Amino acid sequence: MLGAIFGSFLATLCLRWPQGRSVLTGRSACDHCGRVLGAADLVPLLSALIAHGRCRSCGAPIDTTHMQIEFAAFLAGAGAFLLLPPEAAAAWAVMTWLLIPLIWLDYRYLWLPNPLVLLLTAAGAALGGFLSNLGLADRIIGGVAGWAVLAAIAALYRRARGQEGLGQGDPKLLGALGLWLGWQALPFLLLLASGLGLALALLRARAQPLAQQKIPLGSALGMAAMLIALLPGIV
Repeated sequence: MLGAIFGSFLATLCLRWPQGRSVLTGRSACDHCGRVLGAADLVPLLSALIAHGRCRSCGAPIDTTHMQIEFAAFLAGAGAFLLLPPEAAAAWAVMTWLLIPLIWLDYRYLWLPNPLVLLLTAAGAALGGFLSNLGLADRIIGGVAGWAVLAAIAALYRRARGQEGLGQGDPKLLGALGLWLGWQALPFLLLLASGLGLALALLRARAQPLAQQKIPLGSALGMAAMLIALLPGIV
């Protein structure tokens, strides 16, 4: 239930932030008719299901992003406590709830907002030990090394090709994940993220040639981190 409630807020953030709208001010309203939504319209997951995914006033379809993110956050909360010990489960849920909007925004807009990455970094410094069972020193090395590896690759690519090859947010995100998972996880994290990114590119290949695609590496890193952190519970 907590995941679904957080998911409702995260969905609003993902939809409003790219439009320059505040997520903290202004009441929720239908995007089509402008009717201000009441409590009965704002129950995560259930309200949209009961209304068949449409506004109760004008019948216009509700943006499916709401349901998708609410359901993802719900699964993150429920799945964590089914697969991991309580302390690790709570830490994994927090990490995942922070990663969900980063994954969505990077996939949709190739954008990793600094405030969200900074929040993920601070949470990793405070809670990462519960998830990885590593000391702060190992995780600080992971944070520094994660940022440095991708920053160096980006600089080398820029010098060799004369153009940007990585977004500025990708090194920061890998640094944040290093604070959650420690330096030991970085090689596997990069390998798995590369595989996920390649799979996504191949799925898009019919619509857009590989050479013309911009791969959301941040989304791939986020999904890879979730899977790696769950491995002890799965195996």
